[in-house]
Amino acid sequence: MIPITFPPEASRASNALDRRRFLASTAAAIPLALLGEASSARAATPAPAPTSETLAAQLHGSLDEVQRRLLCRDFDDPLRQKVDNNWMITGRSIHEALRPDQQDLVRQIFRRLHHPDHAEAMMRQMVEDSEGKGFEAGTSVALFGRPGTGAFELVLTGRHCTRRCDGDSVAGTAFGGPIFYGHQSGPNDEEPADHPGNVFWYQARRANVLFQALDGRQRQVALVEGHSRRERATETVRLSGRREGLAGLPCSELTADQKGLMRQVLRDLLAPFRQVDAEESMRLVEAQGLGNLSLAYFKAHDLGKDGVWDVWQIEGPHMLWYFRGDPHVHCWVHIRDGKA
Repeated sequence: MIPITFPPEASRASNALDRRRFLASTAAAIPLALLGEASSARAATPAPAPTSETLAAQLHGSLDEVQRRLLCRDFDDPLRQKVDNNWMITGRSIHEALRPDQQDLVRQIFRRLHHPDHAEAMMRQMVEDSEGKGFEAGTSVALFGRPGTGAFELVLTGRHCTRRCDGDSVAGTAFGGPIFYGHQSGPNDEEPADHPGNVFWYQARRANVLFQALDGRQRQVALVEGHSRRERATETVRLSGRREGLAGLPCSELTADQKGLMRQVLRDLLAPFRQVDAEESMRLVEAQGLGNLSLAYFKAHDLGKDGVWDVWQIEGPHMLWYFRGDPHVHCWVHIRDGKA
């Protein structure tokens, strides 16, 4: 709890009241009124809204010993940095491992990891991708380190999900480490070419607007023959550190207008996430230099043969945003500085 401090005016009023009582003066009506005003001011001060980190600390503090043995790990446990497209980090769902009130905390943590305008869609994706089990049965969490030590992170996983809240425990790394998001809208593994109902397909449309803004030579370089990278859990987002030889079109060859559109596409990719993570991600991307990024669209992946590229990536020496929309959306993200 944050200690409540009286305003200076209220403190002086209280002292005046004590002096009057000491001198056996008449009832101090005016100081009492001032005290009432101070009390009203305290009551009117809103409590700070909880964050995912404060809720994660609350969850950590609510665990019993059996739950701690199942869910808690050392901060330097290698499991903390794992990312995958479909996994239960402890092997147990929160429905199995947590009480209903604790499960509600996990729901709140997940929602607050996203921008308020997107939180409902993110929750819908999790429910739809749980294969009928629901959020609680399709979600697993692990807690690494201890709150208040500067080394604490909660990792939340499920189908099409690896999310993290770390409170900047991991310096120079967006989201506290690599993340994964995705969606299969509808009952079929392979979605139609326009991906109806997919909450993330708008990102591919935005990336294809950028492709259309390229000139003929740039498009030829940006279109990569053959298939895209293999999905191999954490290995998928291993960063190369290279500034040259990356697949696709070097962004140093973009015009000023095209670079402006590129930045807007990056902001659109980050739109579902809470502002603090989106801003940190953009800072880290800009720090490595937009000209050091490379933009690639994979020619072999064109559902419907409509010229809208379903698989593409933005890669730099210390970042990767890999979007695979074939047969449905999988997206792998890793952004950090050169020191992390």
